[in-house]
Amino acid sequence: MPRFAANLSFLYQELPFLDRFSAAARDGFEAVECLFPYDVPAAELRARASAQGLDIVLINAPPGDWAAGDRGLASVEGREGEFRVSIERALAYASVVVAPRVHVLAGLLPEGCDRDAAIARYEERLHWAAAQAASAGIGLTIEPINPHDIPGYLLQRQEEAHAVVERVGASNLKVQMDLYHCARVEGDVVAQVRRYLPTGRVGHFQIAGVPDRHEPDDGSLDWRSALAAIDEIAAATGWDGWIGCEYRPRRGPVPGGTSAGLGWLFPTRRENV
Repeated sequence: MPRFAANLSFLYQELPFLDRFSAAARDGFEAVECLFPYDVPAAELRARASAQGLDIVLINAPPGDWAAGDRGLASVEGREGEFRVSIERALAYASVVVAPRVHVLAGLLPEGCDRDAAIARYEERLHWAAAQAASAGIGLTIEPINPHDIPGYLLQRQEEAHAVVERVGASNLKVQMDLYHCARVEGDVVAQVRRYLPTGRVGHFQIAGVPDRHEPDDGSLDWRSALAAIDEIAAATGWDGWIGCEYRPRRGPVPGGTSAGLGWLFPTRRENV
């Protein structure tokens, strides 16, 4: 089976953030990921993960001012200086917590703006960022995000992200393939996995049910077939990445809510419905 990482920004919401590490370890996870951990000193985050025997496999670079509507800076006109600072901060943090990958958010394309110009800025900045990351021994990912969750996001389709990665041409820049976003935009996730995973350009997966972003077994996502395809292709190609569990537990932020919903991942468990 593929390897799964608990996304601690989404799971175990009933607990303080740092207490989620021990909860994930108790549930059998061997790795975690999170969105924006920068309020916690990097050494403290690393210590908490190490104490539980957990790898930290992915963090996001700072996205700008999220509360003000920023959803990344990599393509946004006039924000290059802020973007470079965000990458430097992310790489320094990732180096301390020993995270091998950093997700770089593209940003929004305002209505009426020139998409070609935004893509050109995006690729130029990614080229610079990938060089900085390579010096630190860290990989970068970019992710297509569906317009229901983030209207106006620059990248929405797998083919767009893969084209960017190909043109930038940096060996440490990969696509982060979220099966939830993929399903909402492109439908047949199994076909997309079979098309793109063998290319070597997919660095990380994430998963959630469709359309409500709960557990993968909640909704229409063909998650069993998708995981089987990943497993099959990984065995043939040597792909050894992770699948991040980036979903909102359907029971909500209640004690044991995340654990009770893990029957899809650990079939021997009985769910407390």
